[in-house]
Amino acid sequence: PLYSSAASDVYKRQTQNRSVAVRAADVPDPPPVDSAALGNGFVHFRAMCVVCHGAPGVDRGEFGQGLTPTPPRLSRAARRFDSRELFWIVKNGIKMAGMPAFGPTHGDQDLWAIVAFLERLPEMSDEEYAALEARYDSAMAADTTGASSGAGGHSHGPGTPEHGH
Repeated sequence: PLYSSAASDVYKRQTQNRSVAVRAADVPDPPPVDSAALGNGFVHFRAMCVVCHGAPGVDRGEFGQGLTPTPPRLSRAARRFDSRELFWIVKNGIKMAGMPAFGPTHGDQDLWAIVAFLERLPEMSDEEYAALEARYDSAMAADTTGASSGAGGHSHGPGTPEHGH
């Protein structure tokens, strides 16, 4: 073969990174981040990303364990991309890598919230992530009105897990 498996993987990753960088050049600057955006980003991350990528202290789900290529750990991979690149990836997906495009089902405000949360992952400990999950679970259990289960101003495609906003 022209490339060894390891060299081929490096070449594919470099090509993918360059492709994302070129396409993300037209993405506008991210909006300011506040605690509401981070909370919204966490909710979406937990519902849509953890199954494939895992989270601090959380293994990938069965679906993510079976994907080829293996989805990167976002707590490490998020460092390789700037905000615009992360936004482009979340919005458009990565062809032939199993990364879906969330742009068809989510507005830019929600996508930027996911990016804001992704950018916090590299510094987040397992304990900090577990505390976020516990706080979210407590809020959902305490919400007997169903107010947090609304669509939050956007729609979800078929198969999107229920999550509050």
